[in-house]
Amino acid sequence: MKFKDKVIWITGAASGIGKALAYQSVKYGARLILSDIDESSLKEVCGKCESMNAEVLFLPLDLSSRESVENAVPKALSRFGRIDVLINNGGISQRSLTWETPLEVDYRIMNINFFGAVILTKAVLPSMMEQGEGYIAVTSSITGKFGFPLRSAYSASKHAAQGFFETLGIELAGKNISVTVAMPGRVQTNISVHALTKDGTPYGKMAQEQASGIPADVCARKYLDAIHKRRREVLIGRKELLMVHIRRFFPRIFFRLARKVNPA
Repeated sequence: MKFKDKVIWITGAASGIGKALAYQSVKYGARLILSDIDESSLKEVCGKCESMNAEVLFLPLDLSSRESVENAVPKALSRFGRIDVLINNGGISQRSLTWETPLEVDYRIMNINFFGAVILTKAVLPSMMEQGEGYIAVTSSITGKFGFPLRSAYSASKHAAQGFFETLGIELAGKNISVTVAMPGRVQTNISVHALTKDGTPYGKMAQEQASGIPADVCARKYLDAIHKRRREVLIGRKELLMVHIRRFFPRIFFRLARKVNPA
């Protein structure tokens, strides 16, 4: 019961990694605040967690709206009085060439993946500092470590999240608030189905890379264990994680390989 009676707030909780994080958090004894823009799917996840005897706050929000994010924080604190763990997991992916992608799509991806997490973290952080402890996590990606075809804005948003939350973790040293950046590789979720194409519509297909990835529940367990151990970073996946190390130590080989990968 690694998080027994801790209050864990998870964004993007209606599906994929977020849903798996919610179910695993219940097994770890947590009380939950679950958020997503997809209210109907979120209700199903909340209901499942309640059937597992968890205390749950259903709290929909739109990460692309500053007002929506900031208005959610008082509701969360009013219900539980504190937030012990904030997991910034909500996000959206991309499937479009850089020069075919209008700025509106770039802005939308950055607003959801980066600014949504920043706004929520800044709104929650004062209460964590007042209570003298806390955990903050963000779901980045291995593409937060390198560029990848058809993912220009997505990769940029994850690079930005890496820089922001790594800096935050350094600044919080000595304040008993830890920051974890999780970098999943291929995970069996619908992220490619909802990914934005060049005209802003969903890609609508399950990418082979997702279908062949690790199960979402395995990812969630490794993710929560890393938070509990106060790890600054955690890579989660299989052999695709090698690309992170190849990019760092053998960049010429990386670029050669990246050009050969089927990015769809």
